[in-house]
Amino acid sequence: MQPIAVDVICQHTRDGELIPLRIRLLDEDGIYQIHKIHEYQLLTHQGTHTTADGVYITDCTLIFVCKIILLGQLKLIRLYYEPDRKIWRMTA
Repeated sequence: MQPIAVDVICQHTRDGELIPLRIRLLDEDGIYQIHKIHEYQLLTHQGTHTTADGVYITDCTLIFVCKIILLGQLKLIRLYYEPDRKIWRMTA
């Protein structure tokens, strides 16, 4: 699956950590849907490479594995944040 660009509402802690709180996705009807992130885990940096889901990452890319409720079901997604470009991407 190709990563898709998403809007993310996040929190910055006083220690400089980033906490994703919600994502906003465009549905099939062209309407934005907001989904709360119920749990997340920040994965450690593993160097520059292409992930198993086809996303090219660098040492700076932050990777979050998150749980959201989508269409009534718990789903695992991955959020990729590129601080240099200030871009969030998602894969399911």
